[in-house]
Amino acid sequence: MSERSALQRRIRAWLVLFTVCLVLSGLTAFPLVSELHWANSLVSHEWLRRVGDGLDRADRDYPFLLYGTDWLAFAHLVIAVFFWGVHRDPVRNIWIVEAGMIACAGIVPLALVCGPIRGIPFWWSLIDMSFGVFGVIPLLILRRMIKRLEAVSGTTSGTASGSVPGAAPEVVPVPAAAT
Repeated sequence: MSERSALQRRIRAWLVLFTVCLVLSGLTAFPLVSELHWANSLVSHEWLRRVGDGLDRADRDYPFLLYGTDWLAFAHLVIAVFFWGVHRDPVRNIWIVEAGMIACAGIVPLALVCGPIRGIPFWWSLIDMSFGVFGVIPLLILRRMIKRLEAVSGTTSGTASGSVPGAAPEVVPVPAAAT
């Protein structure tokens, strides 16, 4: 097996891992009320009980508030779809991996700023931040493998031919016809 084929297989395996985790993360945002009932039946923890009580009240009195978590779930699923582009052409679509890395980095300031504003305990913000820290690991591995694939294939991140997307096409002079 060539190095190029081996890299493509490893890239696809890491993509599957990352995408499955992203999809599962999104799908678990739909049934929050049921999940908190289940978690509270397993663990007796003051914070989980408070969150469960809040979700029960929101679900009972203000169910439209939970619509926001439906959109959160949907966003995870949509982001996962973008990674299909990396599967199809990793070198050309490395920007999707890099955008994912930026999103992972953005989780940290979001948790640090919005957590205290919303009354989230700091230890819970640390759990939220861990999604960015652990999420960026497979993306860093993917980026490194894609850069290696680029070197082995002799292409650049722009397109397979090495041109920059959106750039004007190269003008090739046509010799005048002999008369």
